[in-house]
Amino acid sequence: MNNYRENLDNIFKELQQKFISLVKNELNRFQKLLSPDYPTCSEREVEDGQKEGVLNITLHILRNMKQTDLANTLESKLAPACQRKLKSKLRDKYQRINEGISGHGNSVLLNEIYTELYITEVDGGNVNQEHEVKQIEAASRKRQTQERPINCNDIFKTLPEQNRPIRTVLTKGVAGIGKTVSVQKFILDWAEGKVNQDVLFIFPLPFRELNLMKEKKLSLVNLLQRFFPETQDLKKRHYKSYKIMFILDGLDECRLPLNFQNNENLVDIEEPTSVDVLLTNLIKGNLLPFALLWITSRPAAVSQIPPECVDQVTEVRGFSDPQKQEYFRKRIRNHDLANKVFTHIRSSRSLHIMCHIPVFCWITATVLERMLSEAESGEIPKTLTQMFTHFLIFQIKHKSQKYSGKSDPDPQQTRESILALGKLAFQQLEKGNLIFYEEDLRESGINIREVSVYSGVCTQIFREEHELHLGKVFSFVHLSVQEFLAALYAFLCSIDRKVLYHQNTEQQTSDLSQLYSRSAKINLLNKKALKQQSDEQPNTEQQNNKHQSTEISKLFSRSTMSDFLNKAVDRALQSENGHLDLFLRFLLGLSLESNQALLRSILTLTERISHNREETVKYIKKKIEENSSPEKSINLFHCLNELNYHSLVQEVQKYLSGGGDRRLHQDRLSPAQWSALAFVLVNSEEELDEFDLSKYEPSEECFLRLLPVVKISRGAVLASCNLGVKTCESLGSVLKLENSSLKELDLSNNDLQDSGMELLSAGLKSSHCKLQILRLASCNLGGKTCESLGSVLKLENSSLKELDLSNNDLQDSGMELLSAGLNSSHCKLQILSSSGCMITENGCHSLASALSSNASYMKALDLTYNNPGESGINVLKDPHCKLETLRAEYGGKIRIKPGFKKYGCDFALDPNTAHPRLSLSEQNRTVEWREDQQWYPDHPERFNWCWQVLSKERVTGRCYWEAEWNGKAAVSLSNKTISRKGDGPDCWFGRNINSWSLSCSDKRYSVSHNNKRTVLSTPPSGCRRVGVYVDCPAGILSFYRVSSDTPSHTLTHLHTFYTTFTQPLYAGIWVGYGSSMTLCKIE
Repeated sequence: MNNYRENLDNIFKELQQKFISLVKNELNRFQKLLSPDYPTCSEREVEDGQKEGVLNITLHILRNMKQTDLANTLESKLAPACQRKLKSKLRDKYQRINEGISGHGNSVLLNEIYTELYITEVDGGNVNQEHEVKQIEAASRKRQTQERPINCNDIFKTLPEQNRPIRTVLTKGVAGIGKTVSVQKFILDWAEGKVNQDVLFIFPLPFRELNLMKEKKLSLVNLLQRFFPETQDLKKRHYKSYKIMFILDGLDECRLPLNFQNNENLVDIEEPTSVDVLLTNLIKGNLLPFALLWITSRPAAVSQIPPECVDQVTEVRGFSDPQKQEYFRKRIRNHDLANKVFTHIRSSRSLHIMCHIPVFCWITATVLERMLSEAESGEIPKTLTQMFTHFLIFQIKHKSQKYSGKSDPDPQQTRESILALGKLAFQQLEKGNLIFYEEDLRESGINIREVSVYSGVCTQIFREEHELHLGKVFSFVHLSVQEFLAALYAFLCSIDRKVLYHQNTEQQTSDLSQLYSRSAKINLLNKKALKQQSDEQPNTEQQNNKHQSTEISKLFSRSTMSDFLNKAVDRALQSENGHLDLFLRFLLGLSLESNQALLRSILTLTERISHNREETVKYIKKKIEENSSPEKSINLFHCLNELNYHSLVQEVQKYLSGGGDRRLHQDRLSPAQWSALAFVLVNSEEELDEFDLSKYEPSEECFLRLLPVVKISRGAVLASCNLGVKTCESLGSVLKLENSSLKELDLSNNDLQDSGMELLSAGLKSSHCKLQILRLASCNLGGKTCESLGSVLKLENSSLKELDLSNNDLQDSGMELLSAGLNSSHCKLQILSSSGCMITENGCHSLASALSSNASYMKALDLTYNNPGESGINVLKDPHCKLETLRAEYGGKIRIKPGFKKYGCDFALDPNTAHPRLSLSEQNRTVEWREDQQWYPDHPERFNWCWQVLSKERVTGRCYWEAEWNGKAAVSLSNKTISRKGDGPDCWFGRNINSWSLSCSDKRYSVSHNNKRTVLSTPPSGCRRVGVYVDCPAGILSFYRVSSDTPSHTLTHLHTFYTTFTQPLYAGIWVGYGSSMTLCKIE
């Protein structure tokens, strides 16, 4: 045994000496390599496995020493020759870019034209199925300061709060927003040695090219060698030892099944299989688990990747205003002209929003650079239809001039090309495809041999990519261009029956019939669902299309243009996710004679279109009146804009400028006017920090009409607006939206009840919910709400930091349920207001138990107007609770009464203030108007003209009282300084700044302050009791109707004033001729 140990010691001593010698030799070699005067490329590839191991150890230690640049330089100098070849190839491929369409026109250096895009970290969340233009509109309103921007080259860098390295990044963004260009810039910067030099190999694998290999069977190594022949010399071990990155661009273009659930697991990079299996195993990390992976996609396709396979999700938001301006200055060399272009797009909200998309900036620059530089260029485009029409005309004329020397293109050839491309655009729009292959063109009746004709006539609109490994790919420059051509095709078919007949003789299926003869619930990106539908009912679908083809031909032969457009409006409204919205805007815009006149310069329009614009406008206005969806109404206003009709919007703008919010509050607007108001507010350039519903009309109907405004606001003040369950349901949906901006929500003093809060909680639980402040004071909530909110606070994604539950009868049981959430390690709540919630020492113990946990962030707790007792207060004062602020004043057993009864005040009226015609009785609690004057001594505080009286006791803190009336009377709150002598406004309750009043009669309620009167509802028959709640420190005064037909005397909110009380306050009463009012005892 001793001999064995000695022998083992000798072996390891010798091993140590040799290892040290090897390391020393290699370190000396590395040092020479890093010397500035060492000749470049004098080293051969490192093939020795031992030396490679030493290199890896050295690189690891250097990077731990924060010597990243030195490590990168060493690694690059020792990189295999194939890496230099790959870098050279990628540099040559990506250093130039063709704006709009690759392969056509003049290319420019990417480094010269590239404008940094706004990329931000986002939650993975659910799929956003909204039309991408709506997503752009939402993104355009978000402040960049609200989010954390990420530089494109830094997307794999671990953030401080992330506790694990990032392997897979999923970057999403709408079509044309710049995902692919960002990928190209990332690769170019790497190939030029600027950034990410710790990555030895980057392999860009676009899905549009991988689609062409879906029938192939090959290994991952074979796949890479087909795409990158330069990698032939890489050994299997290199793929595991080198840092490698794969870039899978365009997930939304993928036509592979990506069957993550059922595909076989694969770990061997040399084992042949299908491309689909290779991709799913690469994404899952079975193949090359240490390789980096960057996937880009449009938003609706991101759900194809399982969330557990993604470490970070980012979003490309496009250009901010400064970036737009920078782009135009780079694109248009004449800076004065560039500024003119930018100023013009700022004048049109539609153009301004679309210019968040870089491709649309290119389209805009192409059109406006020419038009603004010419002395007589006609009307400058202000609508989307005008812009796209000019773009189409410019491209066709430019191509004709450049290649045939003719200033005017051949109308017949142009018409044929546009019809062919329009039909392709329409059919592929239905299928949700932005890229097309040869089989797609054949399905649309396009001869593959004639594709070059179509792409030649429309050079910058339709493209044919040649530089692929296995075939050709075709596409339009952008989804919006595809939608414009689809609308143009539909429009031409509607005005010329021969076009429709010609199209249908080539192919029996009428695509127009699919749009207008069946429900237009088209999900433009749910390709799997469409495929499943066609697989399940192939014969029925084919038979229906044949029948619809005949019916559509008859429809167009006898329908007017107005009928056609009306049907288009109907179908767009039926689309669940608004995927026909932009198509409809283009279609309506093309119906204008001014746009048709432009098209006649390149197209032969054989028929004059007889169309009365006013009929279509009238129909759209009718739909705005009828439509219950505010979002759809917003798009209908965009449609009116395309029709050059602005009257409704101008009406509302006059309201806002002529009388401001007060006029809107006083005048009863029609549904169409409310929708117009929503349109104006949503499209305002002003950032909406806070939306206050009370400025407009405090009602649920108004709230639902203005819901689109709530969606884009950072804060929503909805307090005291008579809202209920419908509001909670709608707000829950808003909070679930990926682009929701709401961070602060005030729903205080609305009768939401537990049922409403359950619906709101569904939104609070969403991973997209960003709400930080939630106020729910006086919302008639109970224990179930505490249970719902407790489950919200437990969620990892919960953002709630401040919660106000004051004046709800939650009791100790509710506190116990809420404390379960406060005890969670995910709870981020810092401020909790539970004032007036009927809490005793038992509830305090539940709270203390939760707050003493290590996870608690709570800093401030408000338990005023409860009954915590001395023991309850003491347990919360314990240092383990970590509270910085604890409020527990105004407690006692009286605070255990339900509702506002806990604040009940026993007032008596002051005879020294009573008008001589007022008689006081029942211990000065009842006041009655008398024809005979009462004998009262002279007093300086007596009202000598107004039939009014004040209370003897002051109103302080929180007070609640009730009064019953007969005839005509008013209950009021008044400063002590109100005038007593004369009949001027400074004496009457409600007609001055010193008093607030609720007038009561059998006909109506009304409230007044500072001589502004608001008429409220009519009292129910026999209901003659009202309640008054005052919170002096908070500046709240609320009036309620008190139902006497229930034992609990149910309260119905009438009106709330928000103000600042600076003087002593008293209750007041006014009674009319033959009337009376009694202050009731609060039991």
